Amino acid sequence: MKKVHIVPHMHWDREWYFSTEESRILLVNNMEEIMHMLETNSDYPYYILDGQTSVLEDYFAAKPENKERVKKLVQAGKLIIGPWYTQTDEMVVGGESIVRNLLYGLKDSREFGEPMMIGYLPDSFGQSSQMPQIFNGFDIKHTIFWRGTSERHGTDKTEFYWQADDGSRVLVQLLPLGYAIGKYLPEAEEALKARIDKYFAVLDRGATTEHILLPNGHDQMPIQKNIFTIMEKLRKLYPDRQFFLSKYEHIFDQLEKKADLLPTLKGEFLDGKYMRVHRSIYSTRMDIKAANARIENKLTNILEPLASLAYSLGFEYHHGLIELIWKEIMKNHAHDSIGCCCSDKVHREICNRFFLAEEKTDQLINFYKRKIVDSIDTAWNTDRVTAFNLLPYEREDVLTTTVITKLKTFDLLDEQGNAVEFEVLDSEVKDPGLIDRQIVHYGNYDPFVKYTVQLRDRLPAMGYKTYFVKDSATDMLTNTVETTDQIETDYYRIGVNSNGTLSIFDKRLNRSFDRVLLLENGGDDGDEYDYSPLADEMLIYSDSVPARTEIWQNRFAATVNIRYELPVPGDLEKRKARVIDSSIGVYIKLTIPNHKPVIEVELELDNHAKDHRVRMLIPTGIASSFSVSDNQFGCIKRGVVDMAMHVWEQENWDERPDAIYPMLSFAGLSNDDFGVTLMTGSSREFEIIGDHFDTIAVTLFRSVGFLGKENLLRRPGRPSGIKLATPDSQMLGKLSLQFALSIHPGAVMVANAGRMAKEYLTPIQFYNKIPHDAMKLNPSGIHTPASYSFLREVQPGVVLSTLKKAENSNRFVLRFYNPTDEVTTALFHFTPAVMAAQTVNLNEQPTGKLEVKDNQVELSVAPNQVRSVLF
Repeated sequence: MKKVHIVPHMHWDREWYFSTEESRILLVNNMEEIMHMLETNSDYPYYILDGQTSVLEDYFAAKPENKERVKKLVQAGKLIIGPWYTQTDEMVVGGESIVRNLLYGLKDSREFGEPMMIGYLPDSFGQSSQMPQIFNGFDIKHTIFWRGTSERHGTDKTEFYWQADDGSRVLVQLLPLGYAIGKYLPEAEEALKARIDKYFAVLDRGATTEHILLPNGHDQMPIQKNIFTIMEKLRKLYPDRQFFLSKYEHIFDQLEKKADLLPTLKGEFLDGKYMRVHRSIYSTRMDIKAANARIENKLTNILEPLASLAYSLGFEYHHGLIELIWKEIMKNHAHDSIGCCCSDKVHREICNRFFLAEEKTDQLINFYKRKIVDSIDTAWNTDRVTAFNLLPYEREDVLTTTVITKLKTFDLLDEQGNAVEFEVLDSEVKDPGLIDRQIVHYGNYDPFVKYTVQLRDRLPAMGYKTYFVKDSATDMLTNTVETTDQIETDYYRIGVNSNGTLSIFDKRLNRSFDRVLLLENGGDDGDEYDYSPLADEMLIYSDSVPARTEIWQNRFAATVNIRYELPVPGDLEKRKARVIDSSIGVYIKLTIPNHKPVIEVELELDNHAKDHRVRMLIPTGIASSFSVSDNQFGCIKRGVVDMAMHVWEQENWDERPDAIYPMLSFAGLSNDDFGVTLMTGSSREFEIIGDHFDTIAVTLFRSVGFLGKENLLRRPGRPSGIKLATPDSQMLGKLSLQFALSIHPGAVMVANAGRMAKEYLTPIQFYNKIPHDAMKLNPSGIHTPASYSFLREVQPGVVLSTLKKAENSNRFVLRFYNPTDEVTTALFHFTPAVMAAQTVNLNEQPTGKLEVKDNQVELSVAPNQVRSVLF
């Protein structure tokens, strides 16, 4: 006899086409009905609160008096909460963000009782291949999801094991028809049977046991009060089945009994055969996507390691402030929010959260730098500039920073009093009131000068070095010269073509690359979920535009400014008529250091047109069958063509499987001899294009005007979401994006593109201490050295994920991963004496002891494996 587990739940999108506040009002209403049912009806045993504690946070903001009431229900096992803070996206959200989402979700859950230990993500747009490892890092062995699978992954069953590259695995209960098949079940027997017959046909075919899951809930759905009447009707209609209220854990209890018979699948799930995964959603509202990438990088690459340095020197580690930042951005990490498939009013709320999170991050970074530098114990009673290197190895780099002073000329001295050569790139007069209003309050109106200076030096590993500003009678060097010739560095000869593209000659490879940074423009008849091209459209390229170019170079680096206007049609109708009546303003700033093979690209686009897509093209000369890009704590190879492209129409897929894919920090192509890697600090969407699939196309932005539209060229049928006008998503106005490019010997993984991207996304940080600051601080009483190194890697290979203080002890967590396809060894040396170290999981719980020998720890790291050390 089939046993049907009816699981009462609500799927709670905090925001979508409706706002968070509209949702909160419904939540207050629904929670009262849910709690009343659980408290008064012993036959109603469970209710699933959508697996995210942000729902409770929103509720308690309005109803704090009900905390004990909720706690009682959770502890009784009736109201089921956790494990997430918010139901995260998995494709364009970083690994540390997903880890913190579970970390804080479990922490918040345990204030009330035991959380649901299921990786419950019923509506994420695709499943990352690294999720089993992340789940196992929190002792989560089971997961439930809906989107992304099909038979071609290895089974037509809805229960299976899912395994990551490191061997981690979780038991999956798939929702083959989604989380809402039991929504608003009708009492009318004919309607009920017609609906349930259709569902049972699919559920029975996919099940591996006699236990069937029927979720009873939907988006913002109130509790179904007549569920007992419905169940009686079902028992009458299906006498060969048992119907009862249940919870997800009961399903897994039954699946575990069949564990030996279940198949094991590997990899990511991004198939849109039975449910839409929206592969081009990664570029909707690029301003929001870029803000997320920028803030994630600041948090994990700068703020947390910097706070750890400060803590090691005796300053407070502000867990509370950092948690506030994480939760601010995680409210934006739900699939609809970071997918940016929302109404304009919701997008404005998302933008505001990111603004607040970035402001909090920037100010806390500045605070920690100031506390350390203000406390430097030195006989030099002068202004100072301190450079922070937040990577675990010494770093020789070009340092570009500012010095604010009233001095007309000055020297920079290291702590031994040795002069450090530098060049002045620029100077700007600053009003003293902008520095400290007290200066002008007492009648001193003498201006300051803000100098931009550049030097090259070696900085300590995971530490800092200080330069002292001393009055000098010697003129300062300004050797930067403007040139119209090509740029010559240790690695490249670079010319700027008349259309603003680059011609690059790589000296190591003796190979040329032309038309680099060409822009491609095409119409977009899609919506906030999916790109949809116009049929038979002629694409527009920037190869025929006249560009204005300025080039400066000194002994440290070159700077290139490129400006042009790309003529495009103003909207879809003009594009169909091939009328060019609008434009995109393009400003490109290149920074090219002389000593390393990286070209940094800052783009500012000023868009005046509607309904189109803009991509930047990187021709590589490499005809490849696959690309390499990163996902959470590792890398993934994907075919440049999805083989389902040949059968998607015959098989009636929900959407065409174009090979548009997400990345987090890089994507590259390579052959046996060399590779080309694009690194990103903003857009996380790319596709490999060209007649020989040799060109990396990174999406700069999509411009669309609707949340959802019907019958797209690549997505037939109903609209996704709803058909709602979203004029703000046309992306009119200015947009800033950041990338870097590296050409290297060896394949992408051999060159360890993950480490290159980490370095690009961890810029040197500076703090200029002068006697004035509008915000006063008392002396800390702590004495810090003029230079300092906290730890360093002895053997290169792994990539630092983050360095932070442990959540629940006065110790540090060092997390790193191996984004290559070879086993590597992590070996770290600690400058302060380390008394003990142990491995911990992602939840910072001990998993094993580590030997500390000569103040070093060593452990093996498998490909695509993340490891954490507590010390």
